[in-house]
Amino acid sequence: MSKKITNKWDEEIEVEVGDWVGFKSDIEQYGKVVAFRQGGFILENKGGFIGDYIGGDTETLVFHEDVWKD
Repeated sequence: MSKKITNKWDEEIEVEVGDWVGFKSDIEQYGKVVAFRQGGFILENKGGFIGDYIGGDTETLVFHEDVWKD
């Protein structure tokens, strides 16, 4: 399953479960898409995310407009 989105940089990207996407929460970091949610994605990083808000968490919800693919 894939989802086509437009992020806040007006980039149209197609995202599938299993893709790695970038986002910024304190710092730029990456997570693997594990599920789609209305308006966002559940991202996972088994090594844990970094930062004051999500530091140490292995899953987070990120809005569509805040992600990019390299």
